Amino acid sequence: MSTSGDTDYLPFCRPSIGDEEIAEVVDTLRSVWLTTGPKTRRFEQAFSEYTGATHSIALNSCTAGLHLALTAAGVSQGDEVILPSLTFCATANVVVHRGATPVFAEIDEASYTLDPDAFERCITPRTRAVMPVHHGGQVCDMHRINEIARAHDIVVIEDAAHAAGAALDGVPVGNISAFTSFSFYATKNMTTGEGGMLTTNDAAAAERIRVLGLHGISADAWKRYSKEGSWYYEVLEPGYKYNMTDIQASLGLHQLAKLEGFIAERARLADVYTRAFRELPEIITPIVRPGVKHAWHLYPIRVRSGLLRIDRAGFIAELARRGIGSSVHFIPVHLHPFYRDTFGCRRGDLPVTERVYDEFVSLPLFPSMTDAEVARVIEAVSAIVADHRR
Repeated sequence: MSTSGDTDYLPFCRPSIGDEEIAEVVDTLRSVWLTTGPKTRRFEQAFSEYTGATHSIALNSCTAGLHLALTAAGVSQGDEVILPSLTFCATANVVVHRGATPVFAEIDEASYTLDPDAFERCITPRTRAVMPVHHGGQVCDMHRINEIARAHDIVVIEDAAHAAGAALDGVPVGNISAFTSFSFYATKNMTTGEGGMLTTNDAAAAERIRVLGLHGISADAWKRYSKEGSWYYEVLEPGYKYNMTDIQASLGLHQLAKLEGFIAERARLADVYTRAFRELPEIITPIVRPGVKHAWHLYPIRVRSGLLRIDRAGFIAELARRGIGSSVHFIPVHLHPFYRDTFGCRRGDLPVTERVYDEFVSLPLFPSMTDAEVARVIEAVSAIVADHRR
């Protein structure tokens, strides 16, 4: 049996950066403009064309987009925002930054996304917004979520950190709800190293978000040092430093152009995994909801509790011993100390979320994976199951 000591380590993720991205970054470095400028605007326009959204605002992170969307939606002290706990802490952190209270709703166990019925049960007179999370690239049931939200005058802010390129019934994520925030972090389906994009069809909200994202300075602040710009500016409200740079946008322009190809390869590899694990009752493989174009950012399996003599942590340790990287997406937010201590959350509040979390393992999945690497992961998972089957 191979161990991590005598085989090459297979990372959980490996970004796909080509000569086009490198050349574009070099062109930017040789230009007179490194920070937010013409290439950022080109990237925004290309992203709007891709998603169909009227407005795309390039930012330094998905987190920034979520924060600005909550701000533009008027979420503030005393409000409640409903979201799943099975997400990265950023989704909840921005709610706290607005002075609002995060309300954690249960997930649908088949898709790992926000359960619309659970969302509806969590609504109170103080509910101002809902933040569905497209876990792993799986699109939430946005038809029902938006229908419920409209009936209660609740703003929908999609956390699409995992879902660039995903779609629902032919409509791209980014053009479904009031606001959608994407991540271009190094591990995502397309990357700018760090970075994000917020989309909306609300012109007034988009203009305010642009202002808020760059210190609250009057529009086109980034042009202050260009030939067309002016030294004079006004601070309209206290904003944030959330802008994307042209260096990042240089990567994004070409990553976006390659995104469809990236997703097609991810989907192919995901299908290879699913077919290989179909005969293992100890492993639950992810589904694709009807009408969904899955982005396949993650391939999360569930190691069924009680069917192996090792738990999830032991399973991950066995993968590592074989030189294979893996991860867990995510530790539910309501189980973290801050949220336990501040909002009285505890284990047992969300049994479905907790059951899924206890069994989750995300396997390596990225476009440059070779067939041999995929086969190696399949062999490792199958061997671990065989070695530890009850």
